[in-house]
Amino acid sequence: MRLQDKVVLITGAGSGIGKSTALLFAQEGATVIVNDLDEIKGKETVSEIKDKGGEALFLHADVTNPEHVKTMVEAAIAEFGRIDVLFNNAGISGVGAVHEIEPEAWDRIMSINVKGVFLPSKYVLPYMMERKAGSIINMSSCVAEIGLARRVSYAATKGAVLALTKSMQVDYAAYNIRVNALLPGTIFTPFVENYLKTSYDDPTAAIESLKQRQLSGEMGKSEDVAKAALFLASDDSKFMMGSPLYIDGGVVFGKNA
Repeated sequence: MRLQDKVVLITGAGSGIGKSTALLFAQEGATVIVNDLDEIKGKETVSEIKDKGGEALFLHADVTNPEHVKTMVEAAIAEFGRIDVLFNNAGISGVGAVHEIEPEAWDRIMSINVKGVFLPSKYVLPYMMERKAGSIINMSSCVAEIGLARRVSYAATKGAVLALTKSMQVDYAAYNIRVNALLPGTIFTPFVENYLKTSYDDPTAAIESLKQRQLSGEMGKSEDVAKAALFLASDDSKFMMGSPLYIDGGVVFGKNA
């Protein structure tokens, strides 16, 4: 029970990594505030947590909307009195080289993936500063560290999140607030599965190709990232500050012969 009596806010917790993390955190004793733009999926996560005896609350908010996020955080504080852990997980992917991307698509991914980390942090941090305690986990990606074909918009956002994480840590270390980043490799989430089915003539071949990026020869699972998030949320990582944590099957530091 590494998160016993902790209150945790997870954005984008209706599916994929966010949902897996919400379920694991609840299992480890946390009260989980589930945020998602999709109310149906968000409430499904809450129901699963409660069915297993955990405590959870769904709060709808668009993480790119300042008023939405402010209202969500205020509602969480009113209900529970504090937020011990913030997991900025919500995000989308983007495909294309620079000359292929429309400005509107660029703005959308920047807004969700970067502003969607900034706004929840902005409104949660004053409460953590007041209590002089807290852990913030930001979702970056291993593509922040490598070049990957036709993923320039996504890579730009995840590089920004990693830089944001390091700078935030400097500002809030004095308040006993830790800020760290997760850098997953290719994780087989429902989003990735749907993307492969709709974007490739042969999804099976595409999956096999993606597996070869990793030294492990396999794509990661949402649960793999959830366990890393648990480590960063808990006191097990109390000496980690401003750090990138790789869950990438060997993408960044390895290369197949």
